[in-house]
Amino acid sequence: MGKIKPPKAKVMGRGAQKCQRCGTRDAVIQKYGLYLCRQCFREIAVEIGFNKYS
Repeated sequence: MGKIKPPKAKVMGRGAQKCQRCGTRDAVIQKYGLYLCRQCFREIAVEIGFNKYS
């Protein structure tokens, strides 16, 4: 019988960061220290202070 090792935590790459709001690991915006996925960012962008032009 082989030993079962738990998976390593990702240190680098796309799956290393999580969205602070929903926890998903895909399409995370890291700029300005946001760490939000794009869907969550679109929902709360106006509340944070971002404006949409045209």
